[in-house]
Amino acid sequence: MSKSMIIQGRNIYPQTIKAIRRMIANHPDWHRTRLSKELCKRWRWLTDNGQLKDMACRSMLRKLEQKGLIELPAPLHHGNRKRRIHDISHSCEPIETDLKAIQPVKLLAIHSRGVEDNLFHCLMDRYHYLGCKGHVGEHMKYYAVDSQERPLAFLLFGSAAWKTAPRDQFIGWDRTVRKQNLRFITNNTRFLILPWVRVPHLASFILGACIRRLRQDWIQKYGHEIFMVETFVDRTRFTGTCYRAANWINVGCSKGRSRQDRHNQLNVSIKDIYVYPLTDDYKERLCVLT
Repeated sequence: MSKSMIIQGRNIYPQTIKAIRRMIANHPDWHRTRLSKELCKRWRWLTDNGQLKDMACRSMLRKLEQKGLIELPAPLHHGNRKRRIHDISHSCEPIETDLKAIQPVKLLAIHSRGVEDNLFHCLMDRYHYLGCKGHVGEHMKYYAVDSQERPLAFLLFGSAAWKTAPRDQFIGWDRTVRKQNLRFITNNTRFLILPWVRVPHLASFILGACIRRLRQDWIQKYGHEIFMVETFVDRTRFTGTCYRAANWINVGCSKGRSRQDRHNQLNVSIKDIYVYPLTDDYKERLCVLT
């Protein structure tokens, strides 16, 4: 390797590769997790609240191995270990009424594994057309219940799209600024109103409630702010009415590529792109280059 490259947001130089190889050779008893944690400590690769960026480091190491630049210890677990989704018993009794009749609607955050988290994965996997894949990195999960504590909806916020021209132009991003500040945007990757719930205006009500608390919840969990939320609405399935009703801004449409497709090789359906600024000075904050 004669040139530098960027992986997981880090500049990787030839001397970086040599240092990783040396660490692997000097500690043949270390497994991959130990190796990634020691690298995070050595590089001070931390989140804003001081946690090791272990998952990002492990992803970087796997990518370096795929390029033939390093040879990692054998994995302790072989194959893709997918989280087992438990089948949770739940009522499908129709909830068909007006919004006032089910108030107060409460929006609750899911912070750890437990009953609510298992229910989130079960219902999202069963009733959302995209299913419930594992989520890596910073994310927030919410669920809404009515006055009788009956589940109504589930939401997931995760990593923003790597790049999308309408959003980037709306903000005023170039490649350098986007790379630095992408973490200050989150993507509403899942929004599920349970199929037996038919309450007019419920979706926009829940989106509004979520927007009001999301920024502070993110600061509390991850130690840094977010200044905008985005979402991608599959126009072959949905019209985006609830997002428009909740005052999200339609900034354009995607080109039919997935979030992970950086080489124009994956074809997916075209989606309308909506954003919601969380602060008045969001453009200024998102365009600061440090």
